[in-house]
Amino acid sequence: MLTIRPWPVILSTLLGALALAAAAPAMEAEDCLGCHGEASIADSGPNLYINPIQYAGTPHANEGCPSCHASVTDSHPDDGVKPSRPACADCHDEVKQEYAQSAHAGNAECADCHNVHAVRGPDAVSGLDVNRQCATCHDEALNTTTHATWLPQARLHLNAMPCITCHTASKNTVITLYIERRDPGRREQAFRLATYQDLRAAAGTDDLSALIDRNADHFISLAELRTFHSSAQGQDLRLWGMMMPEAMTHSFEILENRWDCTFCHTSGPGAAQKSYVAFPQPSGAYARVAVEPGAILDLLYGTPDFYMMGKSRNDTLSLVGLLIIAGGLVMPLGHGTLRFLTRANRREH
Repeated sequence: MLTIRPWPVILSTLLGALALAAAAPAMEAEDCLGCHGEASIADSGPNLYINPIQYAGTPHANEGCPSCHASVTDSHPDDGVKPSRPACADCHDEVKQEYAQSAHAGNAECADCHNVHAVRGPDAVSGLDVNRQCATCHDEALNTTTHATWLPQARLHLNAMPCITCHTASKNTVITLYIERRDPGRREQAFRLATYQDLRAAAGTDDLSALIDRNADHFISLAELRTFHSSAQGQDLRLWGMMMPEAMTHSFEILENRWDCTFCHTSGPGAAQKSYVAFPQPSGAYARVAVEPGAILDLLYGTPDFYMMGKSRNDTLSLVGLLIIAGGLVMPLGHGTLRFLTRANRREH
């Protein structure tokens, strides 16, 4: 009689089951978006829908859905297993530590500000997007009133920079230019941020940078800015700049040096030389193109609709100003010199 020992059989069965479980393939992003990318799935829950175009423009898309939802297999959702949700700190530990020391710590979680399926890198968002996110908790009208107690033209300042420029310890600032559009029939100065569809129609191509970067070298010169401004008026377009941190941080705080006007309004060869033009993409993100250093400061030809006191300049205007000063000095100096040379003749009379 053949004797079968139970423990080896049981152990073999368990190992086989574990091997099958480990081999159960996880879904690829395309499989996930086959359901979650359909707008109708929102009827089952508003958080179930993922905009596939927005998601494709996120850094998370490069990692794939299984990187965060490892428990999801090809049997989902019939297996009844709830998808796993990792902690953001699993990948962003340094950000977590920095955020834990900030004024926001304990008041908001990552997901309160960031939609993981639509989040973008810092160079792919507009300053208005940042401020819109801040406004979900910080009332805009109250912010304006509070800042107006010490900040001249508070509304203008709040529209010209994201909150994080002043309320994080981010170092080095750049000027990012966005294309604004005035809708027909609106009042003279009523501009709004142009959408991808707006500029696609104006450019006549999917490459929106062609509106300004005429030679397609992925670099915008002062001459190209000048050409854009001469043609943009007829299309009701203009460039509007925002002062943004070059590298963003999560160190939300109130900084004393931001109360000093010279933090932004400082002249000199190194002031605000680096700038970009940001073009909207179908995903809602922005693609930046570098601008010739210093071109942002040329008030006549570079950015006639964007003026930054203490930084903007123009060589032609500087020459005109010098001639005015020189002309103003000619009369008193000439008159004084003539009187000095004729002093002896005047004594005789």
